[in-house]
Amino acid sequence: MRTPGTPPKHFSMLRGFHLADFFTLGNAACGVAAVLLSMLYMGSQSLDHFYAAAAMAPAALIFDVLDGRIARWRRQHSPLGRELDSLADVISFGVAPAALAFAAGMRGGWDAAALAYFVCCGVSRLARYNVTAESLAEGADKVAYFEGTPIPTSVLLSAVLAFAAWQGRIGDALYWGELAIGPWHFHPLALLFVLSGTLMISKTLRIPKL
Repeated sequence: MRTPGTPPKHFSMLRGFHLADFFTLGNAACGVAAVLLSMLYMGSQSLDHFYAAAAMAPAALIFDVLDGRIARWRRQHSPLGRELDSLADVISFGVAPAALAFAAGMRGGWDAAALAYFVCCGVSRLARYNVTAESLAEGADKVAYFEGTPIPTSVLLSAVLAFAAWQGRIGDALYWGELAIGPWHFHPLALLFVLSGTLMISKTLRIPKL
């Protein structure tokens, strides 16, 4: 039972948000929009919907960059902000590019396995970052380097798919065609997602954080 005069818990949670956290939520909103627009494209087959879905990736990246800079500027780092950032990144740079690839024509059984692998690698990479960030930072405000490629690099995959759409190379005309392997079909273009996921979980690849 709530004590008279105290705000409800959901209002207390909102008061715990910092300015940077609202930019993080903007990142998440872009990811959700990308998924919904990908679904809309599958029904309408309008390239405007496909391009709009792909455009959500750079929009999400802008929010992702700004939330980190605002948090450092205002010195308002928090565990809540870090968790929010990871959850938003999973949507915008994991699930959304996979949904766009599915909409683009990667709908075979092996394609689905490749896209699921990509998303799982992204989730694993973010979880590892969250538990190692403090040790990698070595007392500084931010980590000196990333282990494996950061998940926002998947914005390049969305760019490839947007370029393919511009060239009319999605659907049945997807780059490199389609293969029948056992009971399922596979589009070799899905290997880009496998490569991206593998690079994300690499522990030997170290990328300086700018």
